[in-house]
Amino acid sequence: MSAFQIQDPDYEARVRRTFAGQMALATLGVTLTRIEPGTLELKMPYDVKFSQQNGFLHGGIVSAGLDTACGLASYTLMPAQADILTVEFKINLLAPAKGQTFRFVGSVVKPGRTLVIAEGRAFASDDGREKLVATMSATMMTMRRQG
Repeated sequence: MSAFQIQDPDYEARVRRTFAGQMALATLGVTLTRIEPGTLELKMPYDVKFSQQNGFLHGGIVSAGLDTACGLASYTLMPAQADILTVEFKINLLAPAKGQTFRFVGSVVKPGRTLVIAEGRAFASDDGREKLVATMSATMMTMRRQG
């Protein structure tokens, strides 16, 4: 069970709507596989269209997956009338992103009223074996909507 305080009991539907509105993720084939307060998981199949010159998933795509996972994990803890915006992130590419599928997990480290600190982990799966390929540290901002 999560120790985080939920500000919006309908957070899951709000997160799903926000995810569905991100057309870049649909283009990449990213799916939302798990939502919990302060944690979110995305999956993506390998597609050569998103590879770099050696056939590995491009670091920019890994970055997009982690940024989204960290952002939406943070968004689960925000108020109903909030929106989310990335302030900054740092990514460590630990190993070539080589696999048949990829999993991006975002987790809140410290929620705040305006800023949320999150961390992400990217995993590549190949023939049932999973390998950590990148980590991210991210700061997300709560944007309060008027009205």
